[in-house]
Amino acid sequence: MQTYQIAVLKGDGIGPEIVEQAMKVLTKAGQKFGFAVQFQQALLGGAAIDADGVPLPQKTVDICKAADSTLLGAVGGPKWDGQPGSNRPEKGLLGIRSALGLFANLRPAVIFPELKSASPLKDEIIGDNLDVLIVRELIGGIYFGERGRCIENGQEAAYDTEKYSVPEIERIVRVGFQMAMKRRKKMCSVDKANVLESSRLWRATVQRLSKEYPEVEVSYMYVDNCAMQLVRNPRQFDVIVTSNMFGDILSDEASMISGSIGMLASASLNDTKCGLYEPIHGSAPDIAGTGKANPLATVLSAAMMLRYSLDQPQAADAIEAAVSNALTKGRTCDIAGKGLPVLSCSEMGDLVCSLL
Repeated sequence: MQTYQIAVLKGDGIGPEIVEQAMKVLTKAGQKFGFAVQFQQALLGGAAIDADGVPLPQKTVDICKAADSTLLGAVGGPKWDGQPGSNRPEKGLLGIRSALGLFANLRPAVIFPELKSASPLKDEIIGDNLDVLIVRELIGGIYFGERGRCIENGQEAAYDTEKYSVPEIERIVRVGFQMAMKRRKKMCSVDKANVLESSRLWRATVQRLSKEYPEVEVSYMYVDNCAMQLVRNPRQFDVIVTSNMFGDILSDEASMISGSIGMLASASLNDTKCGLYEPIHGSAPDIAGTGKANPLATVLSAAMMLRYSLDQPQAADAIEAAVSNALTKGRTCDIAGKGLPVLSCSEMGDLVCSLL
């Protein structure tokens, strides 16, 4: 029997609760499809600061590098707001992405038919379904560029630098093209080439690489227009490829179009199959420990892990089908449906397991 080693970073806030449900579902999927999973837990974010004084201990990096894949909950919370910028929980998240070389972030924005009524968009805009994949560059750009503070004209000033090299752009754009080839063969490259020099290099690189993928219909859009078009006509998009900061913003917007940020999974990949999988939402410390957290984004992230890192596509399909089925039988309070029981976080996890 194939056994997979999974690093587990539960993180902060609701992180431990939602990750526990994904672990249950992975274990049940293994029993059904003939593989086993072994979990090794490590600390990241605020929990790591409390235990070790830093948001990303070296032993966490070592555990993740040795694993077949990594499952992450969420990090951060007001408890650590007093930490310096170099030691905040979010620094640990950026650090693990960089340490594992996770340059490609896949964020699918999908509306489950059962949740169409939860979307703020009208039915005629959504149509029969909504399925957009945002491919976000993850370890470059302004989040990793040179930054600092200085004195300018006698006043304090701050700066953050957006910089991309051609190889950085090429590798993420190739992922976008590859994803588009597996879907509807449409890719929109999003930038701000009318203002930013880094975006002009980005667009020129996409134009050059597009000749290698003649089957893919390529379009270009400024990020502000894309933000508008996502709510005006989201069905025009299939794959969106964009930079770190733009992808961060657009994927959060797309999550709300789909009905709830509690439903959106993500995969962060490198050149190997050792990815990191996490929901796109935050740690929600205000509801931590209350049982109100929605674990489905984390469960769906586990399904992405099975598909992209563990070569278990049938198990991934089964989990996604179980989630869809579960939405007709009960929901957590953030996506509560008329006439359906409101379930706790653990009850939602149990329901998905029972439907596998």
